[in-house]
Amino acid sequence: MIEIVNVNKSFGSKQVLFDINTSFEKGKVNLIIGQSGQGKSVLAKCIVGLHEVDSGQILFDGRDFSSMNRLERKEIRQEIGMLFQGSALFDSMTVEENVMFPLTMFTKMSKKEMQDRADFCLDRVNLAGTNKLFPSECSGGMQKRIGIARAIAMNPKYLFCDEPNSGLDPKTSIVIDGLIKEITYEYNITTVVITHDMNSVIEIGDSVMFIHQGKNWWEGDNKTIITTENPEILSFVYASEFMKEIRSVMQQRRQ
Repeated sequence: MIEIVNVNKSFGSKQVLFDINTSFEKGKVNLIIGQSGQGKSVLAKCIVGLHEVDSGQILFDGRDFSSMNRLERKEIRQEIGMLFQGSALFDSMTVEENVMFPLTMFTKMSKKEMQDRADFCLDRVNLAGTNKLFPSECSGGMQKRIGIARAIAMNPKYLFCDEPNSGLDPKTSIVIDGLIKEITYEYNITTVVITHDMNSVIEIGDSVMFIHQGKNWWEGDNKTIITTENPEILSFVYASEFMKEIRSVMQQRRQ
């Protein structure tokens, strides 16, 4: 579990986060949603230590990350897997080398052990046999799955996914969502996903946090978010004409 307690963050005179309190539960897919510029990415960067909080606490299973020194933080960072928005694969490395990269950096595993782990992770994301390909030879969906394989290579306790469906077609997005959900449940990981994708919210949102104006504006799950009357949520969820039509149909059925 990750707990956020009274977190505030400013850049110069501009305050971005205001007394954020929430928790991300173990074994669940926890989503952070909201319009652009509302503080989602800043919160995520504070959680993993890329930004220092001005005040408040960030607790990883009760361990106060915000007050740790550099060495203590390094230990927790090795328990975190990251799936970046653009996959962030190294073009000059093969698929296998990309997956093995965190193992070469942070473990003392032998090359054979690292190759075996890479094989396992690639097989888990349905990419067995792609070891010697380069990222340029892989589709966007494959690159996302390679990114997931690399993110789980260290057998993390916590998994952060930044816009995992960015740039993908709807069908591939469903595959990536399903994979994130399966891995979260299978390995009992605390997964945090930053997304704008309402399909992801509905498909995998065990817990959903909506940030608005730098505040924790609303919390719920993928069922309550489509029935809430919170005006800011309604404006976000039903922004498109298609979603407005869906809401109209739902309201008619309830009457």
